Amino acid sequence: MPKRIITLACASVLTALVGCGETTESTATTESKAPMQSQPEAPQKKSANTLLADWAGPYQGVPAFDKMALSDLKAALETAMAEGLVNIEAIANNPAPASFDNTIAALEGSTQTLDRVFTYYYIWMANNSSEEYRSIQGEMVPALSAFSSQITQNKALFNRIETVFKNPSFKDLRADQQRLTQIVYGNFARNGSTLEGEAKDRYAEIETRLAELYTKFSNNVLHDEQNYVIYLDESQLSGLPKSFVSAAKAAAETKGENGKYAVSNTRSSMDPFLTYSEERALREQVWRSYYSRGDNGDEYDNNAIIAEILKLREERVQLLGYDNYAQWRLEDRMAGSPDNAMALLESVWPAAIARVNEEVADMQAIADAESSEKITIEPWDYRFYAEKVRKAKYDLDSNEVKQYLQLDKLREAMFYVAGRLFNFEFTPITDGSVPVFHEDVNVWEVTDKTTKQHIGLWYLDPFAREGKRSGAWATTYRQFSDYDGVTNVLASNNSNFVKGAAGAPVLVSWDDAETFFHEFGHALHYLSSSVSYPSLSGGVRDYTEFQSQLLERWLMTDEVINQFLTHVDTGKPMPAELLAKIKNAATFNEGFATTEYLASAIIDLKLHMVEAADIDPDAFERDTLTQMGMPKELVMRHRTPHFGHVFSGEGYSAGYYGYMWAEVLTSDAAAAFDESEGGYYDPVMADKLVKHLFQVQNSVDPAEAYRAFRGRDANVEALMRDRGFPINSEQ
Repeated sequence: MPKRIITLACASVLTALVGCGETTESTATTESKAPMQSQPEAPQKKSANTLLADWAGPYQGVPAFDKMALSDLKAALETAMAEGLVNIEAIANNPAPASFDNTIAALEGSTQTLDRVFTYYYIWMANNSSEEYRSIQGEMVPALSAFSSQITQNKALFNRIETVFKNPSFKDLRADQQRLTQIVYGNFARNGSTLEGEAKDRYAEIETRLAELYTKFSNNVLHDEQNYVIYLDESQLSGLPKSFVSAAKAAAETKGENGKYAVSNTRSSMDPFLTYSEERALREQVWRSYYSRGDNGDEYDNNAIIAEILKLREERVQLLGYDNYAQWRLEDRMAGSPDNAMALLESVWPAAIARVNEEVADMQAIADAESSEKITIEPWDYRFYAEKVRKAKYDLDSNEVKQYLQLDKLREAMFYVAGRLFNFEFTPITDGSVPVFHEDVNVWEVTDKTTKQHIGLWYLDPFAREGKRSGAWATTYRQFSDYDGVTNVLASNNSNFVKGAAGAPVLVSWDDAETFFHEFGHALHYLSSSVSYPSLSGGVRDYTEFQSQLLERWLMTDEVINQFLTHVDTGKPMPAELLAKIKNAATFNEGFATTEYLASAIIDLKLHMVEAADIDPDAFERDTLTQMGMPKELVMRHRTPHFGHVFSGEGYSAGYYGYMWAEVLTSDAAAAFDESEGGYYDPVMADKLVKHLFQVQNSVDPAEAYRAFRGRDANVEALMRDRGFPINSEQ
């Protein structure tokens, strides 16, 4: 049974899904896969409800996004859950002795219909939300939670799982089957299967309430993102690049505000506005609007919701015998304990805030020199004056760099890297054979460059729009497996770039380009999978970000820069002198980036390590940051009232530290490429990368997989060097 069914109550945002190859004809990615026809036709099970039907058409069948109807959703969920419970009961009450095949493997396919329905459910949730959908969602969340509890609290089923796990024959299973059994047993035991009586009932009640709160939290943030749009007139555009102005005009027109310019309440709109706008009062307005999401003291305020979530999480894990939520959450992660995770964060914190102090001093000096009116750097000034410092110290203009970062070209660059490292080839599907849920979505077939073997499909949904949650993420509609016939992969990347005028190239920032590569790394992780069982896809949270973070490094390779980073007007490649400036400024503003991240990660951990009674989230955030010595010139990357990673579900709860844990691995692994004879396109290193870091997913313990790649464990020194911080700093 896919592990997401175990945590259905938590699955309210797609960030809960994980994800993160080369031309020297490395076929490592596909060697272990059974042959797969290029376009096998999939038969369709007849059903009046499209959401329940088997996926038909080419490529082993694809979601019927062009036929999905919201009016079918509730009935589809109810029918699929009922079918799933029948299958679960059949496994739990099988008269034959419990075995891996009739229990653990059988669970993998027990909710296939519900998996298909969830594909549509998540599309409406993350990519195309509406009031009608949210009404259905609110009605169905308790039912989904109850469904999850019926599975995890099925005593007969858990007894069979435990029998397989503790049977002496366990040692005779294949290594991946042993790991799957261990993971399934752990998921059940850690989610209430060992409870009895009142404790069991209370656990189920908590799960249901949490599911409702996660949905409410997420919808509140979405409300504030959609309803706090700031409209400008032409007199308020000073300093803004033409590309931003054009996109803001187009955004206003889509909202019926012709002749105006819209600054949306999303990071992709906020960040460039704060970087370039010369209107200080407007910068403050945009900043306050963005960082106040979920914290406006109205019916969409999330503070009371957060307080209740924290209390319920604590009560739930205490029923299982844990001291606090963080202890429970990190038990099966690479970090192992909240103390280990906190130790990493606190080891970097002093150097980060020391660098912030240096950055602020540089910015204040420019502000003092430029203005006759004395100003003190405030959070809404940081990006604006940082850009001025960048120009002064490094002669580097971010807007100049942006002219070489065309979204379509970046996509082609990602395909190039995938070809060089993974031997993948991407071919656009333009014949209409693969339905999409919005006109902005495009699809590519992924094949092996050498054998032409079909691997899967890649969907791209790049632009922001009404009803789409902010941020960037990756997900799968179908994962690779071969335990019951070989399946291909349907992977998707989703972003929120601001769409410009029709036909105009979309230009993005360097940070956005890195994020694009990052999320594509998740897609490559899916596409390269060779695991037999779907529940072994992905991996533990503080490891799965590693693969995607590592892929960001290829953006800076000469091969990508020289071929794909070309000027939007002249078509000429980025000049060597500009590239030199970028590399010279690689650690510029690292104090800001590291500190805003660390503050979020530390607050997340601390919230889940202390007693949850009577926590006031706003006061806790403010007081804890003060105690930490948080510089007043910036804020957390994700303030608590809109921290969707942590409170829209449980994908990153007490686990946001995982980005830095993974980055230790990333910096250490990148050093291996730096040290290799062929650099980032070394065929031997590419082969090791695919075999040990991407293909195996969660079928191998992450620590073992990394040692197989690197020959040793990672250390933090490479991370400190990458960020330009002193190693073993005592600051």
